[in-house]
Amino acid sequence: MVSLLDPLKVNDLVLDNRIVLPPMQTQKATEDGKVTDELKEHYAKRSEGQGLIIIEHSYISPGGRLAKKQLGIHRDDLIPGLKELASTVHEKGTPAVVQINHAGKTANRENVDSIPVGPSPDENVRKLKTREVKELVTRFVKAGERAVKAGFDGVEIHGAHGFLLNQFYSPLTNKRIDEYGGIFEKRIKFPLEVVEEVRNKIGEKTLLYRLGSDDLDPEGTQIKHSKKFAKRLAEAGVDIIDVSGGICGSRPEKLEGEQGYFIPQASEIRKSVDIPVIGVGGIKSPEFANKVVENGSVDLVAVGRAQLADPEWAVKALRKLKN
Repeated sequence: MVSLLDPLKVNDLVLDNRIVLPPMQTQKATEDGKVTDELKEHYAKRSEGQGLIIIEHSYISPGGRLAKKQLGIHRDDLIPGLKELASTVHEKGTPAVVQINHAGKTANRENVDSIPVGPSPDENVRKLKTREVKELVTRFVKAGERAVKAGFDGVEIHGAHGFLLNQFYSPLTNKRIDEYGGIFEKRIKFPLEVVEEVRNKIGEKTLLYRLGSDDLDPEGTQIKHSKKFAKRLAEAGVDIIDVSGGICGSRPEKLEGEQGYFIPQASEIRKSVDIPVIGVGGIKSPEFANKVVENGSVDLVAVGRAQLADPEWAVKALRKLKN
């Protein structure tokens, strides 16, 4: 029986265990997206005991920034700082990937250099032209290339929590009638193009996709749709699927309270693909994390807020489970 303590080999990347530090925004970068000593210290404190660290979402273009001091990966001059960040984690012997993202319509107007954009027009949101969508594919690819140049072990593409790729996937936010909107196949076209092109650019490095698996709305994306999408993601070259919420966000009120509130969705996705799946959702106890790996619900467990509160959570969890 596989447990939280067991290693996992993903292509050439070997994870010592199944604990994942998920991407959580710290706002510890500079206002132009550069790595700071404070940010490096944040990850240094949490690098021991992890199977994998996913560095917080980093914006691929100025128009895709969510927060004032969000980490950036949109310019080549950011690579040296990102390289220092990757080395900080690697010094602890822990693999690290960086999440790349565009906030889309959720971008804060005060933090971007233009009107926020999205798949469809909305109040204070401009609809992306087809040409611009294709340009953003290139932006994602360039960001993935920078991640590899900085020494990260791979990239996670953010397609959840109501951000741009999730906005294109969900019928709640995508009202287009062109090649990027309408039926399911057209709504997944942009995310799949990003995945395929990033896959080609980063070579053998590990590629993850954070999937907004459920909008928790009868008119939105449901798990039956995401099982089909997950298969397409795997076919396009994704190595690990990181399952979370869709337009409902990462902490929906109707699910919060019990540990592992997105584990059921992750378990359903796992039945549809032959690649590892990460489960998440307010997980606090090592015993619970271990149980959902042992019972085959997920392959890896992301523990977020508990690790923000206690930087030694992973070390303590491993010690507790070994005894």
